[in-house]
Amino acid sequence: MLPNFAELFDRPVIILAAPRSGSTLLFETLAVAKDTWTIGGESHHVIEGLQSLNPNSGMVDSNRLTADHVNEQMVQLIRSRFARLLKDRDGQEFFRRQDIKRLRFLEKTPKNSLRLPFMEKIFPDALYIFLFRDVRANLSSMMEAWKARRWVTYPNLKGWRGPPWSLLLPPGWQQLSGRPLEEICAFQWESANRILLDDLEKIPRQRWTTINYQLLVDDPESAAEHLCTFAGLEIDEHLRQRVQKPLPLSRFTHTQPAVDKWRKNEIEIESVLDSLAGIEARLQTLGYARTQT
Repeated sequence: MLPNFAELFDRPVIILAAPRSGSTLLFETLAVAKDTWTIGGESHHVIEGLQSLNPNSGMVDSNRLTADHVNEQMVQLIRSRFARLLKDRDGQEFFRRQDIKRLRFLEKTPKNSLRLPFMEKIFPDALYIFLFRDVRANLSSMMEAWKARRWVTYPNLKGWRGPPWSLLLPPGWQQLSGRPLEEICAFQWESANRILLDDLEKIPRQRWTTINYQLLVDDPESAAEHLCTFAGLEIDEHLRQRVQKPLPLSRFTHTQPAVDKWRKNEIEIESVLDSLAGIEARLQTLGYARTQT
């Protein structure tokens, strides 16, 4: 009989973002907050370790998961799978701390941008942080991730003609078979943000907030104060020391950051920008703005 972890997870904080938009940097920053617990990284294995939720099984055909994909038994199972991996900021394991009855859990996995209704069933009192980044920089980083083949997620995707599939797998991916890389990445970016925007409209506004990646980089202290106030996390001296200076590079940084680094793929990116204008316009209502270069 699985224990009931409903009382353990107190208002989990879930970062939602398209791939390569800076979510690891944000996660590593907030993970320093006092009394925050994480599994140390992304939760691919926690969720896709269950066959019925893994696109490789043929039981689902993408990373899109809704409330229809989960029942009460699965809710308990996934909570327990997270709980077994929990560590605090000092690396202490949850199961070695008998005194912990409730905790603040921080989670980030870009695939969650496609499965917000599913996460709502697992953690119905969750708080969400929606991170977005300049579309040009975001697309360029995604393209470089595909080329590097360090972020391959589905190497043997059935029916796929193209390089090994990297990053998240949106519904409708089949239509991109054989298409240029910039179109594939534009499809991933558009799908992640569109689906997420649609799903967030169904969530009470007080339960989610937004942050621009450029603000996080340019003024990490202000970003941390905004997000910790929203989430009810404490900024103690440990976190304050981290955000009072430029943030360190995240562990998944591929190449040295630069504002105009996207120009390496400028021609390809410019060819798909018109198709993304509608999503950009929706993001602008939330504080998104292109970085001037």
